[in-house]
Amino acid sequence: NFAACAGLVREAAARGAAIVFLPEGFDYIGRDAAQTLSLAEGLDGDLMGRYSRLARDCGVWLSLGGFHERGQDWATTQRIYNCHVLLDPAGRLVAAYRKTHLCDVELEGRVSMKESGFTNPGTEILPPVPTPVGKLGLSICYDLRFPEVSLALRRAGAEVLTFPSAFTVPTGSAHWEV
Repeated sequence: NFAACAGLVREAAARGAAIVFLPEGFDYIGRDAAQTLSLAEGLDGDLMGRYSRLARDCGVWLSLGGFHERGQDWATTQRIYNCHVLLDPAGRLVAAYRKTHLCDVELEGRVSMKESGFTNPGTEILPPVPTPVGKLGLSICYDLRFPEVSLALRRAGAEVLTFPSAFTVPTGSAHWEV
């Protein structure tokens, strides 16, 4: 996915974008939990290093919304975090929000997903981050279902609420009005 994402980021930067938002699962979507876990990296890994260089080379902020992160507790939990990473134009990690609300859903005959089976929930809402497009409130996908998060971010000064998502067709149709 990096080659495709890098091309889109470069194109957006050439058109004058100050910040580029990539979706949940921008790094990869595993075919199953085992593959997802095997491909996960820490924030200090090769993939985040490539995105850091990309932000610096293009001079843009990057909102990387749903990185499969092997956290500090990987050795003991064998679970990852769904992490929304914000990089500044120098490629520095400015914020890392770990998704607090994990999506466990069973729609009979349509979709079955149990994010909590391989993902740790985050434990905190981060304060909004000042960027060229306003103060960003960081969330991820299923957090949308819990308005208290948005209300808390707005009270803390967020001007833009972010919900990078990788909805399936059945779950997406339950969240968005066309």
